[in-house]
Amino acid sequence: MDVKIEESWKRELAAEFDKDYFIKLTDFVRGEYLSGKQIYPRARDIFNAFNLCPIDKTRVVIIGQDPYHEPGQAMGLCFSVPTGITPPPSLVNIYTEIKNDLGRPSSTNGDLTHWAEQGVLLLNSTLTVSAHVAASHAGRGWEQFTDAAIAALARRSHIVYMLWGSYAQKKAALVDTSQNLVLKTVHPSPLSAYRGFFGCKHFSQANEYLKQNGFAPIDW
Repeated sequence: MDVKIEESWKRELAAEFDKDYFIKLTDFVRGEYLSGKQIYPRARDIFNAFNLCPIDKTRVVIIGQDPYHEPGQAMGLCFSVPTGITPPPSLVNIYTEIKNDLGRPSSTNGDLTHWAEQGVLLLNSTLTVSAHVAASHAGRGWEQFTDAAIAALARRSHIVYMLWGSYAQKKAALVDTSQNLVLKTVHPSPLSAYRGFFGCKHFSQANEYLKQNGFAPIDW
C-alpha cells in the first residue's frame, strides 16, 4: 500500500502498511472522510508529526491521546493548534511550566511546528477523530500503528520520552530505559497539572540530557 508519509518513516514502517489491521484502518478512515462527516485533522495533516520530524532527527517524543475534536484546532501534532487559534488549557499549562522551568516568557502562539522541526515527535496515539466526539476513532488500528512507530524509535538510543498521564506512560514498556531518558508525570490538563506537572522540569532535564549526549538542546 502506498502511504504518503515522510520517506525515512515510510522505510521504517513499511511492514505495517500491508498488514490487515492497517488496510482495514485505511478503509475506515477514507470512508469517514468521504462520508461527509467532519473529520479532524485535514487529511493532508494526518501524518504531520512524522512528516515534520524524520526518524533520524527525532530526539524527543511527546505522546498525546487523540486529536483535538473542535473546529480549527487539530493539525496532526499533539497539543499543537494552528497560529491564530487560542491555545487550549493543556497547552497553556505546558507553556506555564516552560516559563517556570526555563525562566522565559510564555508563548501566546499554540503552533508547535518549530518544536517538530527541531526533532520533537509530537505523536498522538490515534491520528484522526470525528468532530465533537473525543476518542471516536480509538480502537480502529491507529494505536497499533503508532506503537509500531515508538517501537521503531526504541531501537535507537539517547532519545527523551516525555510521558504525561497514565495513557502515555504505558508506552514506556516499549522503550529501553537504560539507553534513553524517560520522564513521567501527570497530564498537563487543568484536572491534574497541579498534582505534579507544574514543577516537573521536564524541559530543562530534556535539554541537559541532549547536551550530555552531544545533541543540540531544543528551543522550547
